[in-house]
Amino acid sequence: MPDSNSPVGIFDSGVGGLSVLRAIRAQMPEESVIYFGDQGHIPYGPRPMDQIRNFSEAITRFLLEHQAKIIVVACNTASAAALRFLREKFPNVLFVGMEPAVKPAVEQTATGRVGVLATPATFQGALYASVVERFANGAELFQNTCTGLVQEIERGNLDGPETRRILSDALLPMLEKDIDTVVLGCTHYPFVIPLIQEIVGEKVRVIDPAPAVARQVKRLLEAGRMKSQSAQIGDVRFYTSGEAKSLQSLLPVLLRESGEVEKVEWGDDLAIR
Repeated sequence: MPDSNSPVGIFDSGVGGLSVLRAIRAQMPEESVIYFGDQGHIPYGPRPMDQIRNFSEAITRFLLEHQAKIIVVACNTASAAALRFLREKFPNVLFVGMEPAVKPAVEQTATGRVGVLATPATFQGALYASVVERFANGAELFQNTCTGLVQEIERGNLDGPETRRILSDALLPMLEKDIDTVVLGCTHYPFVIPLIQEIVGEKVRVIDPAPAVARQVKRLLEAGRMKSQSAQIGDVRFYTSGEAKSLQSLLPVLLRESGEVEKVEWGDDLAIR
């Protein structure tokens, strides 16, 4: 059974969840973490919802087998497709998911116009529709899927010409509509905040959801008396279904940490070996 010394489990389709891991490390450095990047199946965005649910269930089982005490679905697409399903499938497990930060954006906008960057699956999911219905409050939302941006970030291309083109194509039309706030609805996107801020200018607020997710993880662990009491910095174990060397080379760039990455294989029965 997991206890306070057990790790926090985090998963994403790739490296995007490292933005959430980075926030958790900043707020709770004593927590050990096990991170799973499903780079063998990236991107999740265009995939059918039921397929994403299947991947998410198998990864959750993998993390639980490694004694994770809480599961962070650090992927907006997987949260939209699978979070409710996972909570029903694993009723005794604590889950924290991602939802586009529409509420704080609407609370902070002065123009009433907000840009939202997310994947197609996130925009199509019931979770996003629910967030908009509950919190949009008459604000006008301008959406863009930033096709290809996840792949560029997976390559470590945070400020190259193609990354700049994708973001400019998404954001410049929004600026013409007088947006003053940008919501990042994909965990990959915080890694290009400097480039986004360069394109939109200082007067436009860019909302990174990762710190709020880390705070929620901390609240749940404290409420369940599962928070680590260690005086040492926790260790992080990394797993990927893609190329281990690829993820390992990105850790110093995206996380400012280094670590060993273990490659795992998907079986035909959706088991992870």
